[in-house]
Amino acid sequence: MKKIFALLIAMLIAVPAIQAQSMDDMKKDALKAQKRETKAAIDALNKKAPKIARKEAKKFKKEGWQTTPGALPFEKQFERSYVLQYEFDDEGYPKYIMAEAMSVGANYDAAKMQALELAKQNLAGQIQTEVTALIENTVANEQLPKDQAESIASTVAASKNLISQSIGRVIPVVEGYRKNNKGNYQVYYRVAYNSDAAYDAAKKVIRKELEKKGGDLHKKLDELMF
Repeated sequence: MKKIFALLIAMLIAVPAIQAQSMDDMKKDALKAQKRETKAAIDALNKKAPKIARKEAKKFKKEGWQTTPGALPFEKQFERSYVLQYEFDDEGYPKYIMAEAMSVGANYDAAKMQALELAKQNLAGQIQTEVTALIENTVANEQLPKDQAESIASTVAASKNLISQSIGRVIPVVEGYRKNNKGNYQVYYRVAYNSDAAYDAAKKVIRKELEKKGGDLHKKLDELMF
């Protein structure tokens, strides 16, 4: 009888462990399946990318855009852009954030610099939108009181320029220029930036601003963005 009782106890202890192991295996299988699907999608894109890039480049050149001296042909630039745009990490999230901008200046260098700054502003705006959506979601799920969420959200909304300034070196993927009828340079710039680096930069900026307000809102941000 004691042996039977001990066996039953052992089985009861083992069942949750088996269930937990089973859940882990299911998660691993789902992740593997997702990786296979992502790889298949990327492989398909890589096959189509040259054709899509040629079509885009043809349209671009038809509109009067030119490559800068020493730069890759537009076909190769757009191909690289599409490949980066569809790179994903192990969890299925995009590895890069993409942004584009155009600017006009009396000379090429001035127009290019302005276009780069505008592209960074575009990146900062995308990050700002993502963080705001994250905060709104925590309120909807009752994970964060409304007043605290509103305080963090207002800080995020006011931090776009600071986020833009904190963005490091971007990856230029498409760059072209043309002259308008006034003889000024119009520069087009498309850039990529690592998603993890972008959110780390945003978090540091927003955290610093929240610390200035006092309290423990910066700790709440840590919980939200981890």
